[in-house]
Amino acid sequence: MTDLPKAHTVLPAGYWDAAKAVGTVTLDFDHRCRRRLRLERDGGPDGKGGGALLLDLPSPRHIRDGDGLVLTGGGIVAVKAAPEDLMEVRCEAIADLLRMAWHIGNRHIPAELRGDRLRIRADHVLADMLTGLGAIVTPVSAPFDPEGGAYGDSPAGGGHGHGRSHDHDHHHDHDHGHHHHHHHHGHGHGHG
Repeated sequence: MTDLPKAHTVLPAGYWDAAKAVGTVTLDFDHRCRRRLRLERDGGPDGKGGGALLLDLPSPRHIRDGDGLVLTGGGIVAVKAAPEDLMEVRCEAIADLLRMAWHIGNRHIPAELRGDRLRIRADHVLADMLTGLGAIVTPVSAPFDPEGGAYGDSPAGGGHGHGRSHDHDHHHDHDHGHHHHHHHHGHGHGHG
């Protein structure tokens, strides 16, 4: 058995020449949020370009459509986001859409913000709830690229992470009943 080529670095879309890609991998959202994973390259029309590789990053990160995976032996494999079964959520008024976003976020459901609409994974229970609250819910098949969490990887560079530089613990003991209390940890974060 031979060693698989390893992808050790991710280059953001637009920061590398996609025309020089040595192959592609098509991945759903869950497979684009990993640190280590065996991947199968897409086969080309001539049967070339296929084969396995090992994603072996220093830490988990959100990989987006158009990003490049740098191979240890040279070359870059382009990432394509696979279409997924999603629901598009729209409302007549933006205030109503904000209310829908609150209900989705309160359930810790990953959501993609698309201006005048939201996209979430297909779920008949959520569809019924959102429709009951006045939303227009439409099934769609499209790549899924939800927002990163406040403490997670922020591929667009807009957030902040909680790395090893903190010298305190984060205790988030709370339930999801009717009352929510906001806890402040007593430390600041520079958001220059």
